[in-house]
Amino acid sequence: MALIKSISGIRGTIGGTIGEGLSPVDIVKFTAAYAVWVKQKTPNKKCKVVVGRDARISGEMVNYLVNGTLMGMGVNIVHIGLAATPTVEMAVIEENADGGIILTASHNPKEWNALKLLNEKGEFISDIDGKEILKIAENDSFEFSTVDELGKEQFDNSFTDKHIDKILNLPLVDVNAIKKANFKIVIDAVNSVGGTSIPLLLEKLGVQKVIKIHCNPNGLFPHNPEPLPEHLTDLSKTVVENGATLGFVVDPDVDRLAIVNEDGTMFGEEYTLVAVADYVLKNIKGNTVSNLSSTLALKDVTENQGCSYSASAVGEVNVVTEMKRQNAVIGGEGNGGIIYPELHYGRDSFVGIALFLTHLAKSGKKCSELRASYPNYFISKNKIQLLPQTNVDELLVKIQEKFKTAEISTIDGVKINFHKSWVHLRKSNTEPIIRIYAENSSEEAANNLAMEMMQEIKNLIH
Repeated sequence: MALIKSISGIRGTIGGTIGEGLSPVDIVKFTAAYAVWVKQKTPNKKCKVVVGRDARISGEMVNYLVNGTLMGMGVNIVHIGLAATPTVEMAVIEENADGGIILTASHNPKEWNALKLLNEKGEFISDIDGKEILKIAENDSFEFSTVDELGKEQFDNSFTDKHIDKILNLPLVDVNAIKKANFKIVIDAVNSVGGTSIPLLLEKLGVQKVIKIHCNPNGLFPHNPEPLPEHLTDLSKTVVENGATLGFVVDPDVDRLAIVNEDGTMFGEEYTLVAVADYVLKNIKGNTVSNLSSTLALKDVTENQGCSYSASAVGEVNVVTEMKRQNAVIGGEGNGGIIYPELHYGRDSFVGIALFLTHLAKSGKKCSELRASYPNYFISKNKIQLLPQTNVDELLVKIQEKFKTAEISTIDGVKINFHKSWVHLRKSNTEPIIRIYAENSSEEAANNLAMEMMQEIKNLIH
């Protein structure tokens, strides 16, 4: 069993003893702590929180506990039922709520669930706020309401439609162009909330031919739900067999988007953001942002349009902070997360699909041809196991000193930039490992760069 307490929320496996898994007691405890935090931020008023969930098996049970706890803390709830993470984020804005809780463990397997915590802007809470909530939970610093002060629940399942309608009204989404392109699209939603909402989006975008696989929102994931190439064999096969234009796959809470080309090859999760950013920048000049472990292709595409690129620390909240600082017109993460501020500050597969299809329709290219038009990079992802007593911070300082003549960023671990390549070292907060990502235009060179860095670490240790 596992229970991970982080600044962005509480994630764990269902069951087990208190404090070792995401037990009912833990769910109540952390929900109550979040309610205290919300009430402290907005004193002297009846607070309102939006709650939505993905389709995983434990969702209904967790939902009852969260809603009941919020009501017990005197907080009113807007319960929006099965809903994607970006839909919940937008519902917080639409409802002018004081916060939101998304019940999803994102790409984790079915035995996991989580409470993802939002602020009044529909954005993930900050590091400072997350630590405050964990402190409240640790000290049991909450008091439940008397019978006359209990919160009330309002059910409203209209927010998926509202979310889609806002996307259709975006200036850069061209429904007529998509309709004329006569696309045939396969969608894999891993039997979660995207199984109903993404086909609805495609229909409203004018896509006449939609082939659905794994779109029954019952939480029985047919394959590992993380949208990586090795998990997308069903989608790839279905695209080719049906002569489809492309295939889309989303994770269980629909904030990550990956694409399969018409020939069954992978567009590349890193390149979802690259392609969408390219389309946006061709129409609106502005800055872009991704995290330090994302592909250089976004920087290339941005600079080709005469605009500026910036990198943030890893994590959606950090990307959003940097996007606001840079007044970026688009940003996101290399895991298929598109953040389009014109709509809202959250990773959103819905808007990613709408912008990508408009781009593809107007380009007149096949999906594989569009992918081939972008600079080709490969990212090698590795990790090195350390002894528990290893001083990781000291190790990273030594690495930094060894490569001091290179361009180095230390906003999140140590990233060493070379010409058209980089290596990024980040320590884990939960186990004695260093994650080592390296990128180069050659797959072999990226792997060699990562291996060389791993050897450097071993030499420093010994």
